[in-house]
Amino acid sequence: MGSILVVNAGSASLKLSVVAAEESATKLDSLAAAPEDLEAIAHRVVHGGPRFREPVLIDDAVELELAAVTELAPLHNTPALAAIREARRVFPDLPHVGVFDSTFHATIPAEASTYALPSQLREWGIRRYGFHGLSVEWASEQVPASRLVVCHLGGGCSVTAVRDGRSVDTTMGFTPLEGVPMATRPGSVDPGALVYLLRHHLTLDALDHVLEHESGLAGLSGLSGDVRELERADGPSARLALEVFVYRVATAVGAMGVALGGLDALVLTAGIGENSASLRQAICDRLGFLGVELDPAANASARPDATISTSDSTVRVVVLEAREDLVAARAARQLLAL
Repeated sequence: MGSILVVNAGSASLKLSVVAAEESATKLDSLAAAPEDLEAIAHRVVHGGPRFREPVLIDDAVELELAAVTELAPLHNTPALAAIREARRVFPDLPHVGVFDSTFHATIPAEASTYALPSQLREWGIRRYGFHGLSVEWASEQVPASRLVVCHLGGGCSVTAVRDGRSVDTTMGFTPLEGVPMATRPGSVDPGALVYLLRHHLTLDALDHVLEHESGLAGLSGLSGDVRELERADGPSARLALEVFVYRVATAVGAMGVALGGLDALVLTAGIGENSASLRQAICDRLGFLGVELDPAANASARPDATISTSDSTVRVVVLEAREDLVAARAARQLLAL
C-alpha cells in the first residue's frame, strides 16, 4: 500500500506531509521531494460552503465550486486552491481528495448551528459551519472523554465542545472570523459596530482587509500576531493583547462546558496551545471553577503529547500535537477505498 501526500495550506503556513499506510509521517519541503510510491493527494480545505460537507474527489468542476466559496475563508481557501492547482499540475495522474475542516462539525445540533436570522437569510446558507475539524477529530481520538473541550490555538483559533466523539458546538461560525481572537482576525465583534464602520469610515474592501489582516493580537498590540513576540515585548499593548486573548479563550471554554453539561477533559493544541506554557497557565487559572487544576511544573516542561493537570484535578488537561495530516490521509484512503 502506497503513501498519501497531505497538502495543508493554512492561514499562516503551507505544510506538506507524506503519510504511510501505518500512519507514520514525513514532512516535505516541496512537492518535488515527494516519493514515487504516492497513491493519492489529500488536500485540507477549510471551507466547502453548503455544498461540500464530506471528502470529495477533486476534478475541474469541484475546483470551480471551491473557487466560488473562496470569499467565505479567503485566508485559507485562497492558498488551498493555489496548492490544489499546483499539485494537480505536478501529479496529473493521481487522485486528489478534498478533505474539509467543517466535516467534523456536521453533527452540531440546530440549536447551536442556527443564527437568529430570518428564514430567507438562513436559506442562503447562513449558519454555523465550524472549522479546525481535522484537528478536533484527532484530539477527540487521542483524548477520549465523554465531555471534551478542544482549544485549537494557532494562527487561527477555535474552541469546540465534543460529546462522546461528536462535535456539539464550536466558536467559529459561518466563516473563520467568528469566535475568540486570533493572530490577525478579531473573533466575534458586534455586527452593529461593523455596520457603523461601513456607513461612516470604511469601504467594504477596507473592512474586509482590517478583519482578515489587521485585527486580533496584531491589532490589539500594534506589534505582531505572534504570541512569542508579544510575550517577549512585555509592553502595555502586548500585555493587553494577551490578556484579552486569555480571557476570551477561557470564557469560550466555559460556554462549551454549558454545551456539554460539564467538563471531563481539556485539550490545548496547535502552535500556541502546544508551545506557550504561560498562556496555558493563564487560561487554566480562570477555569478552576470547572475543576481544572494545572500542575505548574508539568506545564512548564510539557512537550506534546503530555498531561499537565494534577492528579487531583477533576478535569484532565492535555497538551497535544495537532495531526491534521493523519486525519486527512485517513479520509482520503476511505474515500478511495485504498
